[in-house]
Amino acid sequence: MKKTFLAFLLMAATMTFAQQDNFEISKSLSIYNNVFRELNMNYVDEIDASELNTVAIDAMLDQLDPYTVFIKESEIEDYRMMTTGEYGGIGAIIRLEGDYVHISEPYEGFPAHKAGLIAGDKILSINGIDTKGKNTQEVSELLKGQAGTTLEIVVSRYGEKNPITKTLTREKVKIDNIPYYGVFDNNIGYIALGQFTKNAATELKTAFLEMKQQTDLKGLIIDLRGNGGGLLKEAVDIVNIFVPKDKLVVYTKGKNVQQNSQHRTEFEPIDTEIPLVILVNGGSASASEIVAGSIQDFDRGVILGQRTFGKGLVQNILQMNYNTQIKVTVAKYYIPSNRCIQEIDYSKNKKKTTDSIASDTLGQRFTTANGRVVYEGHGIKPDVEIKIDQMSILTIMLYNKDMFAKFADKFFYEHKKIASADKFAIDDKLYQEFIDFVKEQGFTYTNESERILNELKKTVNREGNETMLSDEIDLMEKELAKAKADDFNKSRKDIVEMLRMEIVSRYYFQKGKIVTSFTDDEELHEAFNIILDTERYNEILGRNK
Repeated sequence: MKKTFLAFLLMAATMTFAQQDNFEISKSLSIYNNVFRELNMNYVDEIDASELNTVAIDAMLDQLDPYTVFIKESEIEDYRMMTTGEYGGIGAIIRLEGDYVHISEPYEGFPAHKAGLIAGDKILSINGIDTKGKNTQEVSELLKGQAGTTLEIVVSRYGEKNPITKTLTREKVKIDNIPYYGVFDNNIGYIALGQFTKNAATELKTAFLEMKQQTDLKGLIIDLRGNGGGLLKEAVDIVNIFVPKDKLVVYTKGKNVQQNSQHRTEFEPIDTEIPLVILVNGGSASASEIVAGSIQDFDRGVILGQRTFGKGLVQNILQMNYNTQIKVTVAKYYIPSNRCIQEIDYSKNKKKTTDSIASDTLGQRFTTANGRVVYEGHGIKPDVEIKIDQMSILTIMLYNKDMFAKFADKFFYEHKKIASADKFAIDDKLYQEFIDFVKEQGFTYTNESERILNELKKTVNREGNETMLSDEIDLMEKELAKAKADDFNKSRKDIVEMLRMEIVSRYYFQKGKIVTSFTDDEELHEAFNIILDTERYNEILGRNK
């Protein structure tokens, strides 16, 4: 009798809370409708009802997490591309430089490439629409469209006096999940996985089997650096390639029980023994973290690089009226050790700060299959951490002012071919040509020491001490000028790496850019060392206990 009465009280309380919640929703909608109506009737100027409504919705969702967003009808194609990797267009990466958008890299084999557009082409107009002053989003919308439709694009090109007109037929553009894979001379396989769109797992499995058939592989490296994620199912199926059937890879928990689900491996694996290293960094998120985290929890492979982003939230896209959608966070996901990798609790602090990213504060403790200790709440911490050197101010400013791209445009015009991507090098002569080019472009920058000295001069002047300290300040300025003159030597390693990739991409596209990056890839070479050192590999994974 007592249990029945308690159950009745609990049900009554639940109904009361639900009624209160429904009342608050109804009340809020009524107030919103009244405000909107009164604004429309009484505001001094004409209002754009659609735009105002979008602003209101965006402001409301901004109080939640960064991934719960309203999708206007005009943006649906972009979100479809994020999940399928497909869109209708010309197939090219674009960048803004000055007043115009430029072709940064045409995708090999797609309309832009087939029509002869090249990196560096300045887009002057699209279908007669002047593109001066338009940003990349605006130009992208003009370039995209239904596959099979045509567009006319006018570009100007380095070394050509007159504009060039091209007519292109849009195609369904599919961005590769795997932009590159191959086997190194040491018989270690490598797969760069750029995203988790449809068929990512099948493509990775095919690449892996091909390498296994051609070579006696000593190990495999999967590169997830910069991979922001994608489809959950693809992540689970990729893990399934390396771990046995019926293993729990990830499970979700939400407010509604229908959002609670378990995702297990469904098939027999391809290889449960091959040494495996997963490369990650701060740009590895969501599905990337499911793969890296579950491989770590199963002690199936070594995770190497930097701490991952920490996105442990699951979104569903819900259809709304008038062909709009809303992407809503409905659950959090948890990996085999039962830890959630979400970096921050957005219900308390929706802004991810630099401090939170750098924090080494330990969350709740969990253990892997072999008893190794891992922690919750800060993304995936690699088994082997590689600290990356901060890029110099000079290198950053050269990139921001498009010096690498502009020089590569000039170089491509003057050189019809270069050595293969793995052999092309920046020698002393070419490096000096780049320095001379940068100076001819009128490039200037302020380094950190100069910035601090300028602040000091302002403070000295404000306090009236400029006469007293003028000699000391003059001396510092002279010494800083001497040091700055050597910046191109001190930053040579970073500059050469950026310049080499920019030039190589003109000839060998994205694959070439990946191949040429191997030369200075510290993380890749450390992965080699770990795979080839069986004792160290097993020790990292806790197998030597």
